[in-house]
Amino acid sequence: MAKLKISGPWTGVLDVELDNWTVVMLREEIARRSNCGVESINLISGGRILKDGDGSEKLVHLGLKNNSRILARRVAAEEGKALKNELMAEEERSSRLARVKAAATALAERHANGFLPVEDFNMELEDQSGQKVNFGSETDQKAIMMGLMLHANAKQLIRKGNYKDALEVLVMGEEAFTLCNPKLIEFVDNVSILQIDMVWCYFMLKDIKWLSDAGLRLAKAREGIERAHGKDSSRVRILQAGCHPELALHLRLELLEGVAAYHSCRFDKSREAINSARAKYFQLQVSDKALSHVMDMGFKEKEAKRALRMCYQDVCKAVDFLFEERTRRERKREEDVRRQEEIMEQKLYGMTPSKKAVNLQILEKLASIGYEKELAAEALRRNENDIQKALDDLISPESNSVIQNAVESRKRKRQRKRADDAVDKLVCMGFDKTRAEAAFEAGGSLEQAVIILSDPGTNSTVDGQPDSVNAALTSEGASSSLSNIAENQEMLDTLDDEGGPSIGEEDRDLEMEDELARELNGATAVSDYDMDVTKEGEAITEYLGLLDSMMNSENA
Repeated sequence: MAKLKISGPWTGVLDVELDNWTVVMLREEIARRSNCGVESINLISGGRILKDGDGSEKLVHLGLKNNSRILARRVAAEEGKALKNELMAEEERSSRLARVKAAATALAERHANGFLPVEDFNMELEDQSGQKVNFGSETDQKAIMMGLMLHANAKQLIRKGNYKDALEVLVMGEEAFTLCNPKLIEFVDNVSILQIDMVWCYFMLKDIKWLSDAGLRLAKAREGIERAHGKDSSRVRILQAGCHPELALHLRLELLEGVAAYHSCRFDKSREAINSARAKYFQLQVSDKALSHVMDMGFKEKEAKRALRMCYQDVCKAVDFLFEERTRRERKREEDVRRQEEIMEQKLYGMTPSKKAVNLQILEKLASIGYEKELAAEALRRNENDIQKALDDLISPESNSVIQNAVESRKRKRQRKRADDAVDKLVCMGFDKTRAEAAFEAGGSLEQAVIILSDPGTNSTVDGQPDSVNAALTSEGASSSLSNIAENQEMLDTLDDEGGPSIGEEDRDLEMEDELARELNGATAVSDYDMDVTKEGEAITEYLGLLDSMMNSENA
């Protein structure tokens, strides 16, 4: 037994078993001795509030020991409920942030290193022109993917006005980027934009204690943007065919530089930066006439405004920009469909011993010189995509025979799995299992089996099989071929042992992973520059007013 010294509405010493007692039990005991409700007791030890948690954590795990002092503070019932709700909200917030980080880590881990994708999509890095790029090692790829996912999540939070959580996620994104080789991200602007977004959160939270940190971050951001965009944004201008997508970003940067200078009492610097931001703000205002012209071409108001802002109000350039963007989206959709088909095909071939997917480009080379695709895929799978070793196995009669047996064995397992699943579904529909098995064997698919079983003629049987089943066997020559990827989707989690571990659902946070994936889906080369500048306009007016007021008071 340990002794806890209690002070507050009830003062005394409690004998407790630290290994068995929880905060809930301690609160209830103190409330009972104080003759008040449990919700009205707030416990503080070592300067921190003792939280109930899930009710299972023991006092010893919270750092309490013999002769520890506990302050029991009595609060009003309403205050107690508010405090409890606040603590619950904070715990929920902390839990969500932890889930975001864990999901981003898991997604990056799977998509950065060539592992066989669990999902039907694959995350790939692109440059500003939309071309796929590979950044350094697997560690670098993972770090960049994590940073981009977390940054995208933070942007959603910023749009919702949740700046506190956004800042927390941005810090995690910054940590992820630091894991990458600095030389590899020196000429991309993602890290610089993240820095600007962090300072924007400082500003929107009105948190003056971050002032010195804000100045350092803005200086790094400007240096990084000038390096990535080129002098006077020349590199961006070339990539974006003469458009000015970065104007809103520079507006926000200059505004924040002006705000930081103002609070550092560098008023001339502040006015210069904010006036420059103001000029860009006016450049970004879209006239009703120009907007009407673009919308007459069949575009929606939101996309028309965005295009006009990025094209200096030039209607012709804005329309060209939107048509080109539409073409890019269509190409992206086609590429996504093609990639999904490739992933489904890769899943059929199984994983290499190190859990990598079969390299389809190498597979095509082997298929082009006459090897059967499934046979070549199995050879590559066994040899970690080493084309020379795979060729050696395919040329060797003994190795080739082993590979053929493995391929046939996998086909048979898939066929059995497909048949068993279909029969189970038919039984759930109310059909007899024996008749369901015969019908599926005859029809070759679930749909055909249902048609056969629903035919009144199946009531009579010949040699244990329905008459209509026999007819189907002779007239249609039922096929159980598994070459169609769409038909195989339900069997992809049943690869045999030689194919590596099964592609089942691991312990994943599907909800959070889907949220992160949705936030990245549809992003384009100009997404980071697409921002509403209404709040920036309000801040420009506010700080120019403050500067004018200060100047007038000095003149007076």
